[in-house]
Amino acid sequence: MARWAIAIHGGAGVDPNLPEASQEEAKRVLARCLQIGVDALRAGSSALDVVEAVVRELETDPFFNSGRGSALTRLGTVEMEASIMDGHGRRCGAVSGISTVKNPVSLARRVMENSPHSYIAFEGAEAFAREQGLETVDNSYFITEDNIGMLKLAKEANTILFDYRIPDTCSALAVADNHKNGMVMNGLPISIYAPETVGCAVVDCNGFCAAATSTGGLMNKMTGRIGDSPLIGSGTYACDVCAVSCTGEGEAIIRSTLARDVAAVMEYKGLPLQEAVDYCVKERLDEGFAGLIAVSKTGEVAYGFNCTGMFRGCATEDGFMEVGIWE
Repeated sequence: MARWAIAIHGGAGVDPNLPEASQEEAKRVLARCLQIGVDALRAGSSALDVVEAVVRELETDPFFNSGRGSALTRLGTVEMEASIMDGHGRRCGAVSGISTVKNPVSLARRVMENSPHSYIAFEGAEAFAREQGLETVDNSYFITEDNIGMLKLAKEANTILFDYRIPDTCSALAVADNHKNGMVMNGLPISIYAPETVGCAVVDCNGFCAAATSTGGLMNKMTGRIGDSPLIGSGTYACDVCAVSCTGEGEAIIRSTLARDVAAVMEYKGLPLQEAVDYCVKERLDEGFAGLIAVSKTGEVAYGFNCTGMFRGCATEDGFMEVGIWE
């Protein structure tokens, strides 16, 4: 029998000045969601069921950028996206432009299992959710006061990129240093970058892998923008070798097909999991900033990132468990 393993993330590109209280809250959320996955795996649940359950829990907690607490568009609305992939048969489902479905990852799974398609977006996805009887709520459910403030800050930061005016709510020194050092993700200085995408990668006791990723996208994004999270092979990938979920600068992840490349170098170069992760983070992102989590069919866990930190946690059947943020 294979060894199970699980890895989760809550976004890469962490504010280096994140208050200690916020760091501890992030770790508590990660630890709680990780434990949900561990308990399910110990009970014999499938990898697919576990990634959905864990990501649903992450979507429900407003700390991270998915479900409730999602980043806001320029218009102050929420357009969420999610994907899920079953490595056993490489089945997949994805959704974008979701504004009322409480748990987008569950809608992605319904697309995979109950539709003839792999990807449905906007009005069509919302209609399919109603047909499937999934729980829906008003768009305001997803919007938090913190993200209203972050949207204001993001709009101000966009003007920084052109005329270098410093928002009163930012440290002028920190923003100046980040611009000087090129520490920018998705067009925003990392010093004001909000918690990002959530994801989970699992291998179960049968050696089957699965991954799921969910996000509200980029703060202050154009309406209709689609990132890497719902794109199979970019933000999410699972096969009979490994499962991967990515986070960070969506456009860079899309260009590099980052999640699929981890599996590809394992398949074609014969690299072990951590070496494959390190190779892809170093060689495939060009000048982009991102991170990823991964598990292998043999029960290994790995992660990598090239930015200031990544909210993450992992556990294995042999009793290893950790939650972290920094290098």
